[in-house]
Amino acid sequence: MTRCPWLPADRELYVEYHDTEWGVPSRDGRYLFEMINLEGAQAGLSWWTVLQKREHYRKVFHNFVPEKVAKMKDSELEKLVLDPGIIRHRGKIEAVRANAQAWLALQKEGDPVEWLWSFIGGKPRINSPKGVGEIQTKTAESDALSKALRKAGFNFVGSTTMHAFMQAVGMVNDHTVDCFRYRK
Repeated sequence: MTRCPWLPADRELYVEYHDTEWGVPSRDGRYLFEMINLEGAQAGLSWWTVLQKREHYRKVFHNFVPEKVAKMKDSELEKLVLDPGIIRHRGKIEAVRANAQAWLALQKEGDPVEWLWSFIGGKPRINSPKGVGEIQTKTAESDALSKALRKAGFNFVGSTTMHAFMQAVGMVNDHTVDCFRYRK
């Protein structure tokens, strides 16, 4: 079975993520909120680092339920700075709560899921990269999403991070054309 060439085939967890999740369109608000934060945690690191810690992230951040995360106390966040089960970066940890508060503010104005999807016209963009070199790391759409999220109060949502988010949640499908997950 042929997979995207960037995938380390010897990492079973990574293979499972690629085969069942990456690039699959999602309109699940809780999942989208989770992925915004996990992609933000990845900034400057590898996705493999985050993927290995994902289950612990879910545990300590209340399964990324925005209403619960928004209420986390400073003392709870401070303890997480010492937790080896997550990336111990104070700014990234505090960003999760700030992002939850921003998510809830977006909900008051409308549906954050539809708002996120509006940045690519409401339906997945299917690219046709022949190799890793043809996969973009940011686009005009990820630039616009990044800018809008920052304006809304989100943190760790740079354009490259948001493009990775868009790929992860299936807003953009960047499986290479020879990958069994590629679809037109």
